[in-house]
Amino acid sequence: MKVIGYYPGCSLHGGGRELDMSLRAVCRLAGAELREVDDWSCCGATAAHNLSHDLAVALPCRNLALAEEQGLSELLAPCAACFSRLKGTHVRLARSAELAGRMREITGHGYRGTVRVLNLNEFVARLLAEGLGAKLTSPLALKVAAYYGCLLSRGEDIVEGQDAENPNGMEAALQAAGCRVVDWNLATECCGGGFSMSLTAAVTSLSGAILRDARSAGAQAIVTACPMCHSNLDMRQKGMGDFDGASRMPVLYLTEVLGLAAGLEPKALGLNLHFTDAMSVASARQVQPVEGSR
Repeated sequence: MKVIGYYPGCSLHGGGRELDMSLRAVCRLAGAELREVDDWSCCGATAAHNLSHDLAVALPCRNLALAEEQGLSELLAPCAACFSRLKGTHVRLARSAELAGRMREITGHGYRGTVRVLNLNEFVARLLAEGLGAKLTSPLALKVAAYYGCLLSRGEDIVEGQDAENPNGMEAALQAAGCRVVDWNLATECCGGGFSMSLTAAVTSLSGAILRDARSAGAQAIVTACPMCHSNLDMRQKGMGDFDGASRMPVLYLTEVLGLAAGLEPKALGLNLHFTDAMSVASARQVQPVEGSR
């Protein structure tokens, strides 16, 4: 695989660093090189659009322009919120020359629209097509619910090739990792998103409904590609009476699942950093970790 631009965003340098760790580990395994955009800044998710339309467009526009100036034709944004802001801005600028001109004045950068923005599901599908599947030698005997949430299933011209009500971008990767993907009802329901601190009760209620539906469908874990969703589903279980102690459900990133299926050490993937125990998931592997993965 050629070098691909990498926009980690704030989450992957903070509360979602397990996604960064596991993504980098899987990329090393696959021989893919990530090139982080130099001098990137926050994309504005999730609050900028509540303050100013121009700010909400200018922040991701600057990052797209920097990637373009640095010769990156593709840009991976693993965080679903970052992907939505970057890809959405790319689409809006292509539709409006007036908006593109205003952003040039605000940011000091002209964006020509040459950068293709990829989400994590699209990137993983490419890795599998280019040979990663052959390295998943420690398949997981695990029943999982693939959770897309709002931002990896919706958005005209933003999420491409996916049915907004019934997306399937994660299923092939999970099956390649040995997992059985369960049918369930709330794969695209909102978890409460960025209201985790301001409307905690609402987020706990929404996330609880998602966890309960996954459990009712027989899932042993939920798999997501969004740090915000991961945080709400993983962290808020402590406040749900029916998810105390042993009844809690691991919430995994897609790249953590792939890393486990490749035999990598769980701590190298960040599983020990979760609020709800995820280290036990490694016991579902059907063969021992590969030599040198520790």
